[in-house]
Amino acid sequence: MRYPQGLWAQCFCDHEGHEARTAPLPLSAQARRGGRGAPWRRGGARCRPMVLAFLLPRLRRFQPGLAMSTATGTFSLQQPLNYRAGGRVQPADVGQVEDVYEPATGRVITKLPCSGEKEVDLAVQSAKEAFQIWSRTSGMERCRVLLEAARLIRERRDEIATLETINNGKSIFEARVDIDISWQCLEYYAGLAGSLAGEHIQLPGGSFGYTRREPLGVCVGIGAWNYPFQIACWKSAPALACGNAMVFKPSPFTPISVVKLAEIFTEAGVPKGLFNVVQGGAATGQFLCHHPDVAKISFTGSVPTGVKIMEMAAKGIKPVTLELGGKSPLIIFSDCSLENAVNGALMANFLTQGEVCCNGTRVFVERKILDTFTKEVVKRTQKIKVGDPLQEDTRMGALINRPHLERVQRFIKQAKEQGAQVLCGGDLYVPDDPKLKNGFYMQPCVLGNCTDDMTCVQEEIFGPVMSILPFDTEEEVVERANNTKFGLAGGVFTRDIQKAHRVVAALKAGMCFINNYNISPVELPFGGYKSSGFGRENGRAAIEYYSQLKTVCVEMGDVESVF
Repeated sequence: MRYPQGLWAQCFCDHEGHEARTAPLPLSAQARRGGRGAPWRRGGARCRPMVLAFLLPRLRRFQPGLAMSTATGTFSLQQPLNYRAGGRVQPADVGQVEDVYEPATGRVITKLPCSGEKEVDLAVQSAKEAFQIWSRTSGMERCRVLLEAARLIRERRDEIATLETINNGKSIFEARVDIDISWQCLEYYAGLAGSLAGEHIQLPGGSFGYTRREPLGVCVGIGAWNYPFQIACWKSAPALACGNAMVFKPSPFTPISVVKLAEIFTEAGVPKGLFNVVQGGAATGQFLCHHPDVAKISFTGSVPTGVKIMEMAAKGIKPVTLELGGKSPLIIFSDCSLENAVNGALMANFLTQGEVCCNGTRVFVERKILDTFTKEVVKRTQKIKVGDPLQEDTRMGALINRPHLERVQRFIKQAKEQGAQVLCGGDLYVPDDPKLKNGFYMQPCVLGNCTDDMTCVQEEIFGPVMSILPFDTEEEVVERANNTKFGLAGGVFTRDIQKAHRVVAALKAGMCFINNYNISPVELPFGGYKSSGFGRENGRAAIEYYSQLKTVCVEMGDVESVF
């Protein structure tokens, strides 16, 4: 996930009376004007009220075909959702047409025509032309454009977050943090763009060699529905900083906010066509992966789809970055700070309705504190406010759609059949507001009496379901934690710093946390081991995956020949 260092908060605070129990929460007004990491006021702070009255005229100014109000259940969209050569367009050819939902109400808010092969080709060719311009710019020129895009995102933070909440279902509280992370990502890679360089190597006789770090060409980004705007920024920022172009395909469940990013890039000054958006499902993705002018593919999503993308990319010898699923362990030792460990477990399981790939859903608790920890987690989970995601005090919104909600419910039913005990939640939730009655809500669930062989412990549920498992020794828990095909993340809570480092060194996971969970500062690489994928997003490491190295050997003397 997706919370940078310093944005830790009592996300699941006691909302009786709306009192936040601790609260350096996301960025202050000063930070939004350009600073980073400034905390909200601490202690007894009320959940910040958000004045949204200005959104309607601003959204209409930027998107004339978008009808918007601050109330859930009133959004409608008439504009095209494809973006090519600097503007919104209807796809040149269409496959099937998908319904796009507002999860909070279950309403269909627009129809999505899926792009066919002709539209994909037009988008790639447009990006290819823009690449010829962009790749010749200096790093400092690219830096300035990315900084301007970051400024525009920061300026329009609340409108973009509102779109994200309407289409995704997560709370507006979380969506704003996602947008903050997005502009920070662009700022970070803007800073790196001007520093990209090769190296000089002295050779005998005055000869020398040097390397050039060069862009790949047209890159494809394929995003997931849990973090639509943020994932698009995580992929496009390093790609554009390195001098590439990108064609991005969001999930057909959440097609709306990414087009806003495309408009911002154009307004910031990228060549028209440098960042294009094609909409669609699996068929559209296949056209992108097979296209001969695509140089690289970056995918975030499920393991089965990742396998298919890797197979398609192999036929064209295209490099891929895969950020796939997880079933990550969170290990709670008895010498931990109990309050911090409980906070960490909640953050590891219930952000974005539990629809987070790196969630620590296998919570291993040392038996000495099992009862105390479990009691506190259950008490806090029962207080999580579920409901209208556009309301300021909501901390859990709606799941993405009806089929996914039913899938999560089946996992809970199966867990009970296999012997797990539902300690709280797990039922469907129907808000009192009549307009929300068809929304995709459920109560966050904590499962006890779990064992390692249960389906709920082995498979990724991708919903608000925490499984608690007892352990006795460090050696035992490390072995059990690694007993999974996944390897995306892992965490440990303990006051023993030697033990903490020893455990994370033994965990077979790409992103590990000590005394925290689910923070992903853009400065740090993010990615997995094993079936959770390979390649890295964020940090300097991502530059390696969006560039290629050319070696140049310069002879300063005469050529000697053996012939």
